[in-house]
Amino acid sequence: MNIFKKLKLTDYIIIIGIIILIAVGGFVIFKKKNFSNLPIEKEVTIQFEVFFRGVTISDTVAPFKAGDDAFITIRNVPYTKLKIVALDGRPRITLIPSDNEKGYVIAEDVSTPNLYDFIIRLEDKAKKTPDGYVAGGNKIKMGIPVVIEGEKYKYSGTISGVYEVEETQNK
Repeated sequence: MNIFKKLKLTDYIIIIGIIILIAVGGFVIFKKKNFSNLPIEKEVTIQFEVFFRGVTISDTVAPFKAGDDAFITIRNVPYTKLKIVALDGRPRITLIPSDNEKGYVIAEDVSTPNLYDFIIRLEDKAKKTPDGYVAGGNKIKMGIPVVIEGEKYKYSGTISGVYEVEETQNK
């Protein structure tokens, strides 16, 4: 018995369709291996600032400090531990109307005594491309959501600045 004698036209169409699907799938997988069409110009050290608005702290000491390591999540994808290079924390401020020409005075908001805004600077190695910096497969650009997590805290913020560290600072 020959198997090809028992096949009907619809069977041939199904077999050809399966072969085409396998070929297209293989092409897509092969093409997907090129993760980026952008060439890597060089590997650099970058620092990026993350702005955290409205961090509630009941203690008088910030939960993080310069020199600490903190685990970073970028765009809801766990990334790695990075060193906190610098941080700037300030109590929330408010504008108070004034009688002078300027119209307003900037003052600490006493209605929210435990609310602070922080800018934390982190350092990492990245690949420089014509489109910007890429660290661990993540584009590092202003506006990207970041979560910083330590032993006693977890806060969400956004990248507010990206800077390439000069070669003279690395030596």
